[in-house]
Amino acid sequence: MQIIAKLIELLPLQTGTGKNGEWKKQEIIVETDGQFSRKICISIWGDKIDDKQLQIGSLLKIDFDIESREYSGKWFTQISAWRIGTYDGTS
Repeated sequence: MQIIAKLIELLPLQTGTGKNGEWKKQEIIVETDGQFSRKICISIWGDKIDDKQLQIGSLLKIDFDIESREYSGKWFTQISAWRIGTYDGTS
């Protein structure tokens, strides 16, 4: 899936160590344009985090996957970006 949205907030960078080594995750809040704009939290993992692109107010083109998981009878949904770039309005 793909979305074009404006970056409105950067949440704190999260880091840690797991069975596959060190990891890092950046969560961003973007807002869609339109009559009924929506705010969406998107996770970016590892080397896909690019501080140069992640500037508050910038328009981003984000390719992502959505996954839901069940835990103790409740469902949780995560949106993970697999490609992210600035959007200049042309394509």
